[in-house]
Amino acid sequence: MTSASVVEYGRPAVRRQSLWRYWRGGLHGSEFTWAVAFVVPYVGVFLAFVVYPVAYGMWMGSAPRLYTELFSDPIYQQTVVNTLVFLAFGVNLKLFFALLLSGFFMRPGWWVKGLLLIFVLPWVIPALPTFISIHWMLNGEWGLLNNALYILFGIEGPSWLNSRWLALGSAICSHLWKWIPFWTVILLAGRMSIPQEIYDAAKVDGATGLRSFMHVTFPLLANLYLVLTLLATIFLLGDFNSVFFVTGGGPANSTHLLATLGIRNAYEMGKPELGVAAVMSALPLMIPLVIILMRKLKTAEVQL
Repeated sequence: MTSASVVEYGRPAVRRQSLWRYWRGGLHGSEFTWAVAFVVPYVGVFLAFVVYPVAYGMWMGSAPRLYTELFSDPIYQQTVVNTLVFLAFGVNLKLFFALLLSGFFMRPGWWVKGLLLIFVLPWVIPALPTFISIHWMLNGEWGLLNNALYILFGIEGPSWLNSRWLALGSAICSHLWKWIPFWTVILLAGRMSIPQEIYDAAKVDGATGLRSFMHVTFPLLANLYLVLTLLATIFLLGDFNSVFFVTGGGPANSTHLLATLGIRNAYEMGKPELGVAAVMSALPLMIPLVIILMRKLKTAEVQL
């Protein structure tokens, strides 16, 4: 046997040994055993509760006939419009107000800290009782809001949940009230991470007030703001609490989002495959957002 043959026969073994060392990560003996013991349960949970449900759902909603039926449904067409409107107002207004409020809560003083504590309460309260309470407050006949309008101003309030756009607007406002504190705290942390020396240098150059915000604060928060916008859009595409518990998709199924329509198709109509297809129809928007988010997190440093 020639030396070339020995080298040729030895290469697979060397490769296997190198691959084995790579997977062991420098761990030996009991260290590697304990590492495997800790990792295996997490891998099992991930496969059972993430990989399997996603794969099974994609298999359920893979039939082309489902999308033919779905796209021809007038309720689905309304739902797509509702989802786009909800995204446009829900994401942009939420982050815009969060950015402004984070500047307010940067002010010194114990009373500002007290207001911040009260301000985050809607986020701390569980979503289910919050939205159910809002649903009853918006009742057109004896709800708290219409009663307050009548007692204080003598105004007969509208039937908030009996009109498509009023109901959808109510759900959007409920979502904003619930989630603005969360994004405000994140942007407040981003503002607090900006060194004071930068503001002092900008003040010497005459950048104060609005100029300081435009030329110092916002450029330094731009990456964070973009990442939060992508995250908020992804989260909102899968959110159903705001509409499901405030409007119930009514009146006459006119305020559904894709998430709530999926639940309606799966449970109320008894067509789980059609429900999965309704949710999966958001993938053409969801997948590019996730890819952009991952690339942004990989290539850009986000100030936190």
